[in-house]
Amino acid sequence: MSTLSSTERTAKRHMGINTSRRISNTAAYTVLILISIIWLVPFVFIVLQSFRVESTWQVGYVIPQKWGLDNYANLFKTDFPRWYLNTFIAAVATAVLQTVIVLCMSYTLSRFRFKMRKPLMRFMLILGMFPGMLTMIILYRVLKDLGMTQANAVPGLILVYIASSGMGYYVSKGFFDTIPKSLDEAARVDGATRFQVLKKIILPLSKPIVIYTILTAFMGPWGDFVFARYISFGTSSGMNVAVGLYNWLNRDQIANNYTMFCAGGVLVAVPVTLLFMCLQRYYVEGVTGGAVKG
Repeated sequence: MSTLSSTERTAKRHMGINTSRRISNTAAYTVLILISIIWLVPFVFIVLQSFRVESTWQVGYVIPQKWGLDNYANLFKTDFPRWYLNTFIAAVATAVLQTVIVLCMSYTLSRFRFKMRKPLMRFMLILGMFPGMLTMIILYRVLKDLGMTQANAVPGLILVYIASSGMGYYVSKGFFDTIPKSLDEAARVDGATRFQVLKKIILPLSKPIVIYTILTAFMGPWGDFVFARYISFGTSSGMNVAVGLYNWLNRDQIANNYTMFCAGGVLVAVPVTLLFMCLQRYYVEGVTGGAVKG
């Protein structure tokens, strides 16, 4: 009888735990769903407005009365393709160059032991804490002297984006630290150079962190607005998408360009969204793997 009572108590305890877990999970999922809805509402609104063709100005309703692709077609009659190309060139060039610099710096700090290594890491860490906004004025003066502002703003943006990219070694170095050094030593014994070790051993094992680095390097220029507007002001041919679309929201142009602005926002967001959806697994693995060991 006592054994039965003990079994019953254990069963009731498990039922209580399961019930509590279900309630907490339901509450958590409910909150997450509400947050997702709130987060997605502006995007849904922009998508719906991009298909509205009965008027081009802001209206007080969300669902278009007349649907069409006129706003997307009209985009290609403006400077939007030029802005899009400028953004794409800056993002791709930055992603390639910044990834190379970051991975080389991370591999060096992870595998090599040299004098002033730790002070250098501390110095870069402290220097990275200062906001980039503090350097905008001097950077503008330097770029202006080099002829890399306004119409030639894209090369100037690329130069600024990659200039300090080596200081972003933290996550990549943490990932490289998790790879056993015995693999490097075995390859070195077989006659491999340091570059061959990095290319043929480290990088194939570091696919998540490589993709993570490429994505983060690509996203910076793709969504930059403040600095891009600062050095490309007044010249449409040197603007990126963010600056060009923002100019359509001023008081003189918003009445004629609001729906085109929404269409342009959709075209900017779609490629990045698809890219993240396809590479999400590697992105998460890169973040979590690089946080294991510093």
